[in-house]
Amino acid sequence: MNYIKRTLVLFFIVYAQVSFAQSGSYDKLGMQAMMKGDYKGAVAQLEKADSKSPNNPSILKMLGYSYFQCGNFESSIETYSRLITIKPSDYSAYYYRGKARQNVANDPKESLNQMRETFYLSAIKDFSKAIEINGEEDTQLLQNRGLAYKDYAIYKSYKIKKKADKEACIAIFNSSIADFQKVLIVQPLRKDIISLIDYVKAQISSLK
Repeated sequence: MNYIKRTLVLFFIVYAQVSFAQSGSYDKLGMQAMMKGDYKGAVAQLEKADSKSPNNPSILKMLGYSYFQCGNFESSIETYSRLITIKPSDYSAYYYRGKARQNVANDPKESLNQMRETFYLSAIKDFSKAIEINGEEDTQLLQNRGLAYKDYAIYKSYKIKKKADKEACIAIFNSSIADFQKVLIVQPLRKDIISLIDYVKAQISSLK
């Protein structure tokens, strides 16, 4: 279990202990469903809790996460955006909204969508904000921003028409490498990260 997910689980447990009596039973049932891995059931209960208490950041956090786990990325983005409006310092909200936006951008159904580039850029911006809040020591945030840069650069590589386009694409690939290298400073034995760097370098070489 990664650090951000562990933090969320701890939050959910603490929330379960102190807040259920304040917000009724729907959030309690949603929490119970989440802990069992029944995210569809959690969504059903948490949507009711959200209707009853629409500005409750704890409910929004659970609902956004449950939407994400169900693959309903558009609803996850919307819910985390509401949470960020209420709690702009919650780095995990930016992290999961960024992952949701990246997943939408990578979805084959979005291949002809003019908004695809916007989703990539927004994902990178979200990861950058999460890093700003939580620090560059968080390798998971750096890794995910590096992946977002990589995916965005691959997307841009198919649209190269002139030298400036190629140079811009290479710059994005280099941003990806920079983030992966920061991960290796903290975790130098990460073979997966080393492989990603080699892959990105190969992509750059193919453009030259």
